[in-house]
Amino acid sequence: MADQIYLDYNATAPMRPDARHAVIEAMAVAGNPSSVHTSGRAARRVLEDARRDVARLCGTVPANVVFTGGATESNNLALKGFGPDVKVITSAAEHPSVLEAVEGSRVPVGRAGLIDLGALEDILAAGGEGRQLLSIILVNNETGVIQPLAEINDLAKKHGALIHVDAVQAAGKLPLSFDDMQIDLMSISAHKFGGPKGVGALIVNPRNHLMAEIKGGGQEKGRRAGTENVAGAAGFGAACRAVTEDAGELDRISVLRDRLETRLTERLPDLVIAGAEAPRAGHVTCIASPGIGAEKQVMAMDLAGIAVSAGSACSSGKVRQSHVLSAMGYPPEVAGSAIRVSLGWATEVSDIDAFFEAYCAFIEKQRINN
Repeated sequence: MADQIYLDYNATAPMRPDARHAVIEAMAVAGNPSSVHTSGRAARRVLEDARRDVARLCGTVPANVVFTGGATESNNLALKGFGPDVKVITSAAEHPSVLEAVEGSRVPVGRAGLIDLGALEDILAAGGEGRQLLSIILVNNETGVIQPLAEINDLAKKHGALIHVDAVQAAGKLPLSFDDMQIDLMSISAHKFGGPKGVGALIVNPRNHLMAEIKGGGQEKGRRAGTENVAGAAGFGAACRAVTEDAGELDRISVLRDRLETRLTERLPDLVIAGAEAPRAGHVTCIASPGIGAEKQVMAMDLAGIAVSAGSACSSGKVRQSHVLSAMGYPPEVAGSAIRVSLGWATEVSDIDAFFEAYCAFIEKQRINN
């Protein structure tokens, strides 16, 4: 981290000092939170304090928070927790942890990355008598495009469908209120905004009975068996507190992102910013230099001491053509040249400026050589 400019927060954020400290302190608590003795009750207090902090960030009550091993588990639990007979509907631009979890209908997105509401209504209306579950990513992990959740939720309710929101890239980056959203399920992950890896949460509306995917104990009100990750939860809670207590962090990051995009488009007029015409979260930009492969760009930036990525970081280290940009209708020479620059709590102006200079120099050299 110290030797590299880190601009890959959407893959994982560096751990915040408060979160690291909370993890270390919690690791000294020996008890199992399910035990009734003094040490067990101490561990339970750490866990429940963290649950309260997560609930506060998500705009709900602690009883609705189910701790999991991360976003992928949360998404899988949400999609499979109502049994195999539920018809799942997603957009074509979802995260792989949704697209690959279950078979289902795929709603197209437009060039801006926004879901086609007309197509969504047609699919919901054709669902028949069976139960339907609509799973939507609130903030796209590659482009930052924000889906129109209010309109989507209205359509779901009109057709009696359950709704799950993948808020993994929204938590800590947009104000969230699970209760005000009036949805059924919401996934978040600690390490995306400065907590530890390996811990996440599924927020569950109490009206829903969710079947556990991991069985073998009564933990998390029977929704997720296994001894809870107390130290991870403590760091999760500390990261949530840091976000809720720093009201200016999101605006500061958004200003940096906008500064970068303005300078890039002025110097590289053929640069494509995916989703720029749609509402977007302020911590990420997806840029494409047509004809220059994404893997080549990522490697060049790494050699320059700058960490960026191409698409999702959940592909076993492989750089692949962006399925999100393909779903948005971009041709292969654009979708295959898209990289993601994502910012976070420790990003400084100097980081953005260093990337700008290194990236522009690389792209201009490639253009000259080609």
